Amino acid sequence: MPDSTMVNPGAWASLIEKAPNFLTTIGLKLLAAILIYLIGKWVARMISNLIKKLMGKSKVDSSLTAFIGNLVYAILLIFVIIAAVGKLGVQTTSFVAIIGAAGLAVGMALQGSLSNFAAGVMIILFKPFKVGESIIGAGITGKVHDIGVFSTIILTSDNRKIIVPNAKLSGDSITNFSAMPTRRIELSIGVPGSSDINGTRELLLAVLNSEEKVLKDPAPAVSITAADAAAITFGLYAHVNNADLGTVQAALTEKIKLALTAKGIWA
Repeated sequence: MPDSTMVNPGAWASLIEKAPNFLTTIGLKLLAAILIYLIGKWVARMISNLIKKLMGKSKVDSSLTAFIGNLVYAILLIFVIIAAVGKLGVQTTSFVAIIGAAGLAVGMALQGSLSNFAAGVMIILFKPFKVGESIIGAGITGKVHDIGVFSTIILTSDNRKIIVPNAKLSGDSITNFSAMPTRRIELSIGVPGSSDINGTRELLLAVLNSEEKVLKDPAPAVSITAADAAAITFGLYAHVNNADLGTVQAALTEKIKLALTAKGIWA
């Protein structure tokens, strides 16, 4: 019987004959895979930079621009790597399935974060408020300090720093005190029911007109909002520049008190 350990000389000759073709095929596939990776990586970077440039020209927030650009680059690079590996003859169907499953798992795990990110994108794009503006949002009143892709930082009047998730902020009604250039001051002043209506109205109107920061257009106004035998309530209305609201309201309150006391209407 022939020794099983003996190698068939014909088999060796066949392998040696096929080796150059085999190595050439492997080499070409490897070279093609490398070229696909390098060119694909360059194209992915170009597309990412183009998106960043376009978003920058649209004056989109820089943090959102960088995030979107890097995300697009990472997604494109994954497809490039899969294409390069596939060129080597590796079955990529399982890779795609694994990546899809991993993406689904990550999406489920980061559902809250993705919701905050989507809300942050909407806030940055549609700008219901800007940094430096005073708002009421998610039950928080204060000045917007920073708008991120996941959360917004609000500073309260007593200088507390509150970090609000964007999903909570965008899912609630938002009051923007700084959006309009002017604001209307509304004061309610009660006087005894025996007071002279016309005289008191003229006195209150004179106080409003005496404040230099009160705008002349629209003109200040005084009207009766309630009246009975015991008391008469006047509504005072004056428009001011947004930035002057607090100081003018405080000044008017003091002037009204002094004027009514001087006339003996208030004790």
